[in-house]
Amino acid sequence: MPYDHISLLTDYGTADEFVGVMKAVIADLAPHARITDLAHHVPAYDVRAGSLMLARCIQYVPRGIVIGVVDPGVGTQRKAIALEIAGGEGILLGPDNGLLAPAAGMVGGVERAVVLNNTALHLPAPGVTFAGRDIFAPVAAHLCSGIPFDELGDAVDADLLMPGLVTLPQIGDTEIISEVTWVDHFGNCQLNVGLEDVATLLSGGSLLLSLVVDGVARSATITTAFGLIPSGGIGLVIDSYGMLAIAKDQDSAARDVGVGVGDQVVLRAGEASQVSTAVHIGKKSTSE
Repeated sequence: MPYDHISLLTDYGTADEFVGVMKAVIADLAPHARITDLAHHVPAYDVRAGSLMLARCIQYVPRGIVIGVVDPGVGTQRKAIALEIAGGEGILLGPDNGLLAPAAGMVGGVERAVVLNNTALHLPAPGVTFAGRDIFAPVAAHLCSGIPFDELGDAVDADLLMPGLVTLPQIGDTEIISEVTWVDHFGNCQLNVGLEDVATLLSGGSLLLSLVVDGVARSATITTAFGLIPSGGIGLVIDSYGMLAIAKDQDSAARDVGVGVGDQVVLRAGEASQVSTAVHIGKKSTSE
C-alpha cells in the first residue's frame, strides 16, 4: 500500500525558499500526498538537536515518510539513506550523520536500510548542496506513488550507519549529574533524566531536590504543572515527554538559572543549603 503522508523536519528556516521548494517538488510528483511541517528551525548545522527533536516527534507522526534534513556534510562523502521502521509503517529519509538514529531507536530500530543511489528517482541537480530538493523530496514523492523500498538504492547494513549521540546521566546514591538536552521556546530546560532516575534521591515521600549550577544551589520541587510552581521559585516539572525539566511559572528558567543546551546540572536530595560544592558549567562529551 503506497504512503500518502510526508513529515518534514529541517534546519532550513522559513526566510528562504528551501522548504517551499521541497514541498513544491513533492506536490508536483505526488499531488495526493499530505505534508506536515514538524519543524524548520532546528539550530543550523546542529545534528544532535535535530536528532533529539525528531526522536520526540516520531511516536506522533502518522504512517508514512519522514524527511529529516540537518546536513552540514551535504555534497561530501556522507551518504543519503532511507530507513524502514515499524514493520514498514514508516520510512525515514535523510543524511547518514546520526540525525535519524534516535528516532529509529524510539520505534524499535531499523528493519531495512538503503543508500539513495538510484539517481533515476532524483531531480537533475545544478549543484550538490540542496539534497532536500534534489534527493529526499523526489524520493519521498516516488514512495508515495508506489515505488518499492528496495528500488531506492543499494541495501546497506544498518549497524554500519552513523549512530546518534545521546548523553546519559551519571546516577549516584546522593547526586545525579544531568545535562540540559533542550531549551524550549518558553525557557523550560529539559534534562536527560526522568522521574524514575531520581527515585533514589527522594526519601520519605519528599519531592524536594536541590539543583546545583556553577556552585549555586537552588531548591526545586518536582511537580506536574507549571502553575503549581511557587511564585518566583524553580520547579522540576515532569514534562510532556516524561522527562524532568527545570521550569518557572510564566517565566524563563533558562534565563533565571543561567543554563543552556549541553550544560551540566547536579541534582541532590533535599533542600538547597547555604554552602555547596562548586560544579562548573561545561559542555560534556557525548557517548553513543
